Amino acid sequence: MKYLHTMVRVTNVEQSLRFYRDGLGLKEVRRTDNEKGRYTLIFLAPPGQHETPVELTFNWDPEVYTGGRNFGHLAYEVDNIYDFCKHMQDMGYTINRPPRDGNMAFVRSPDNISVEILQKGSPLPPAEPWSSMPNTGAW
Repeated sequence: MKYLHTMVRVTNVEQSLRFYRDGLGLKEVRRTDNEKGRYTLIFLAPPGQHETPVELTFNWDPEVYTGGRNFGHLAYEVDNIYDFCKHMQDMGYTINRPPRDGNMAFVRSPDNISVEILQKGSPLPPAEPWSSMPNTGAW
């Protein structure tokens, strides 16, 4: 068995690319527009890891999606969780579960998909403002 990808449905391509590409740092590895099926597939992956993409599916006909929390979450490892969370905050995203332990944080995409951020290697020493920051919303 080989892992291929994870698919999430999105409602706005530009908002989603801002989150996954500009925020998380994923790179677009391929895109398919299917006029007959009326959808666009955009595959993004961490740099150098094209074999582990997330597939953003945009259906051209408007549709309301619910149950994003039922999906669970995506997870990515970062070199410095504090720097990464600051970057996401600076872009206007809420850190729903701050990295109080220097190891784990959660943020949500514009379509309410929960994304877990994990510190590479050992946890960083607790640091402010993160160690005293409360959870915000659901993660």
